[in-house]
Amino acid sequence: MAGSKVYFTDFRTNVGTSLTVKMQKLIRKAGIGDIDMDGKFVAIKMHFGELGNLSYLRPNYAKALADLVKEQGGLPFLTDCNTLYPGSRKNALEHMDCANINGFNTITTGCQIIIGDGLRGTDDIEVPVPNAEYCKTAYIGRAVMDADIFISLTHFKGHEATGFGGAIKNIGMGCGSRAGKMQQHNSGQPIVHEEMCRGCGRCAKECGSDAIFYNNKKAHIDETLCKGCGRCIGACAFDAIENLNEDANEVLGRKMAEYTAAVCNGRPCFHVSLVRDISPNCDCHGENDAPILPDVGFFASFDPVALDQACVDACLKSEPLPNSQLSDNLKKPGWHHHHDHFFDSNPNIRWKETLEHAEKIGLGRREYELITM
Repeated sequence: MAGSKVYFTDFRTNVGTSLTVKMQKLIRKAGIGDIDMDGKFVAIKMHFGELGNLSYLRPNYAKALADLVKEQGGLPFLTDCNTLYPGSRKNALEHMDCANINGFNTITTGCQIIIGDGLRGTDDIEVPVPNAEYCKTAYIGRAVMDADIFISLTHFKGHEATGFGGAIKNIGMGCGSRAGKMQQHNSGQPIVHEEMCRGCGRCAKECGSDAIFYNNKKAHIDETLCKGCGRCIGACAFDAIENLNEDANEVLGRKMAEYTAAVCNGRPCFHVSLVRDISPNCDCHGENDAPILPDVGFFASFDPVALDQACVDACLKSEPLPNSQLSDNLKKPGWHHHHDHFFDSNPNIRWKETLEHAEKIGLGRREYELITM
């Protein structure tokens, strides 16, 4: 049986032709026109970049994709869900400010921006996960699941925990509400930093387990009652509550695959990845290090597993860039060469388990046919 079709084009352009036009041609060639979008809500999931980070995708690419959706009669909106960690995207107001500062608004993108899990990251839906082994249900941002059609627009890059951040990372982790991110990242419970707690009571009001009590005007979490949903993290305006208990990276990757299956199951989906500015770490960082590999190109497919595998393979064939985290590691005396750019950049990561599990649960296929335009 032939593998899933993945379409590719590089970043070369002739004089008078823009990269966004080239991307649109690839997406059309990959078959997005086969999706009936007339009068339907279309969620375009992407990462707006943490403040201080400059490697995220420019809003021009989002507009190019949104314009294609509108050509087919669709009603597109850009979306992402709030973060579990403290930063500039931990609630919808700060998230929208961050997106706007980084250039995403209705003028630059041609469509609205909706934070998928609401003001505090608690507006979610519990969604069944097909063929699940770790997460029988997934907590997904409500606006993401309310859409009739789902499209991912991904900046493919390195990642300090999952090896790379591709379509599965963008969808699975990115569409999880705060409770969903908590479920993927750990099986433990948050803690309170008493020196930062103001005793405002907001976390206790948000807790659905009555697990938070106060002693000397400082919040405490009763471990026997806490369910580890993480909603208190988003409720705290003073960054006094934190998640410290992380699962092994291979388990994290498998859970992300299951969350991606929950998001994509039962409705038309399409996926686009740009392999460029391949920073060693996630765009969730408030900074970005120099790229570890040269820019590769645009990839598009109906299959997110095949898409990620094709992006990985293209990266592994590339030569490391000098003066990067990857090349610095390779020059260290006694360095154990993994012959895997993602392992050699971040030796504690796991990435193969993500794709293996994604294929196992029926999300897609690792075998693919690369069609170059």
